[in-house]
Amino acid sequence: MTTSIRTRVAIVGAGPAGLILSHLLADAGIESVVIDQRTREQIESTIRAGILEQGTVDLLTAIDADTRVHTVGDRHEGIELRFQGEGHRIDFPGLVGRSVWLYPQHEVLKDMLALRLREGQDLRFSITASRVEGVETDRPRVIATDADGQEFVIDADFVVGADGSRSVVRPAVTGTSRGGYFREYPFAWFGILCEAPASADELIYSNSENGFALISQRSPEVQRMYFQCDPDADPNAMSEAEIWQTLQSRVPGTTLKEGRIFQRDVLRFRSFVASELRHGRAALVGDAAHTVPPTGAKGMNLAVADVVLLARALTALLNENDARLIDGFAEKALQRIWKAQHFSWWMTSMLHLLPENNDFDRRRQLGELRSVVESEAGRTYLAEAYTGWPLDS
Repeated sequence: MTTSIRTRVAIVGAGPAGLILSHLLADAGIESVVIDQRTREQIESTIRAGILEQGTVDLLTAIDADTRVHTVGDRHEGIELRFQGEGHRIDFPGLVGRSVWLYPQHEVLKDMLALRLREGQDLRFSITASRVEGVETDRPRVIATDADGQEFVIDADFVVGADGSRSVVRPAVTGTSRGGYFREYPFAWFGILCEAPASADELIYSNSENGFALISQRSPEVQRMYFQCDPDADPNAMSEAEIWQTLQSRVPGTTLKEGRIFQRDVLRFRSFVASELRHGRAALVGDAAHTVPPTGAKGMNLAVADVVLLARALTALLNENDARLIDGFAEKALQRIWKAQHFSWWMTSMLHLLPENNDFDRRRQLGELRSVVESEAGRTYLAEAYTGWPLDS
């Protein structure tokens, strides 16, 4: 048996991009169906870090004035760049008049799922998309299966792939699941969650002779920390004492507050931009369209910027039969995407030790860091990019 439904926009993926897009479309009077292969519980329990740009927080506040980002989230007005044993603070409000918020992505998802369901969004869990057909017509369709293995078909006016880096929608847009521009970095992050008070009030990005470390926070009782490691490192190979010794060696001049480590993982570094973001009546947003290293804190924020553009384009197309914005969607979105790719690459290359670097490269890197922190223009660029460029209006 096949279950078929009809909607204006079929959104594959109930992550931040898909849920925010469904809300913006609903505000424009455009119905949508959102599907995800995960259960609600799985979506809400997938722990991911979250630094939210000023524009992202402003949008979440406009969507829901009671958003918990202002009560559970933690506003950060700067970061510290640490090198040669000294810390240098980048003052965001003083430089660009904006801030960022530490608010994990799964908390955003809890907020958006509750809001969309409360407002009557057609949101289907445990639905696995297998392919998209007919994107070159005005009636594209998503072919999927439900939790019982029965076929589930969505006929729509437009299909959006917000289904992550292993996107099922991507082949319908680019012609292949991996079509695009790709870079893999020769290092990874060894990440831990630990029970401890915060070691610092703001994030510390530390470049040391032993490698990079990031000292972050999760809550007053739980902290998130990372250090540069080999991509093939076994997260279970080190003892807790060895992990703390490694972290401490990467942040000379700061004494870390230690506690029980209850989660550890290795996060590989990859950059990707799809060769096409839109083809016919289908488009890609978020991780389906691009991924960035986490150093620049751009992942979710870039997805939000995508959907702001796409929502406006779909409103013009479906409500006014005006295709100009959707025809220009990819070019417009890619301008910000490549700026974010550059910033993420710049932060990554400036802070990490590369295997092939020699003494010249090391001294040049320290010169670059000093050029940034000792120049108001350098600090301003970092603050502007980190807090986020204004969302398209």
